[in-house]
Amino acid sequence: MTTESMAPPRTKSQVLRSFDVTDFPAVNGLEEDWRFTPIKRLGSLITADSINGKAPVFEYGDGDLPVGVAIKAVTAAEVEPVLTPFDRISALAYGSAQDVTLIEVAPETAPQLPVLIRVVGQGSEAAAARTVVKVGAFANVSIVLEQTGSATLADNIEVIVGDGAKLTLVTLAIWDADAVQAQHLKFRVGRDAHATHVQVALGGSLVRQFTSVEYAGRGGEADLWGLYFATAGQHFEHRQLVDHGVPDCRSYVGYRGALQGRSAHTVWVGDVVIRAAATGTETYEINRNLLLTEGARADSVPNLEIETGEVVSAGHASATGRFDDEQLFYLMARGIPEAEARKLVVGGFFAELINKIPVEELRERLGAIIEARLAR
Repeated sequence: MTTESMAPPRTKSQVLRSFDVTDFPAVNGLEEDWRFTPIKRLGSLITADSINGKAPVFEYGDGDLPVGVAIKAVTAAEVEPVLTPFDRISALAYGSAQDVTLIEVAPETAPQLPVLIRVVGQGSEAAAARTVVKVGAFANVSIVLEQTGSATLADNIEVIVGDGAKLTLVTLAIWDADAVQAQHLKFRVGRDAHATHVQVALGGSLVRQFTSVEYAGRGGEADLWGLYFATAGQHFEHRQLVDHGVPDCRSYVGYRGALQGRSAHTVWVGDVVIRAAATGTETYEINRNLLLTEGARADSVPNLEIETGEVVSAGHASATGRFDDEQLFYLMARGIPEAEARKLVVGGFFAELINKIPVEELRERLGAIIEARLAR
């Protein structure tokens, strides 16, 4: 057994961590971290001690990768662990992944265009994957991971942002309708480095994504943005843990979601921990949800744990509301048809987040997907 702590946790930074799935007790759905999740829909991802389905295939578009960027399969021994799992599925993914997909950006590399990578699921048999993104010191790069196809997937993504580097990472969950995914994505942000993550969830039956951040040096910054649109029967769950353990670092978390159709369900849980040593911290988190129809449910839980009084600022906010009939009436009174007016209101709700995606074609495609859903 390999664990970092077996004592009952007092804070979010002290939960059980282990690479061995058998160290974690069986999940019954009553636990705080699982109470919103439809456990039965996870199938073997929540019950198995190992899985061996075909891992997703990584596809790079036409042409060669930019100079200084490499994608290759390596063994676990060739990469430094960034993430120590602290839930059962993350440990299952770590132990079951056959190899590691390494996306490496050399120091001081600054490609002019984003690196676009498709992650294609290989069927409904439960599979595991591990991806490591390593960005060298003073590099400046945008990477897009578009997840598509059918999959039942437990996966970990570990991201190292070197000192002085800037990374924009976009992860798109545009899975087929039957897909199930449980993902843990962890950032380690170096001194004076800046990590921006844009997380989009539109496809899949159940998508549960946990994003965590730790700082490896002073002056680190992390901006976590999220966009999700759940329709009837879909469950999208997003959790964050931003662990401020180093002085003079900054974080911002901003997630927005829309829900349409009966049994559409979204969950957002945002945890920020400011440890005693993390003086000079600046942090804020906010979640907004827009309920477009009856029968949809959005759960939103912001949490802030502060162990020092010497912070620049710290706060959180959450708001969930129904479609604004006054906005709709205003537009319709000026001759705009109701269907078009609804598109304008929802489009405006999401516009800030869509514009953070550094690829015009993707921005247009996401806008078209959202419009098509509204047209239903």
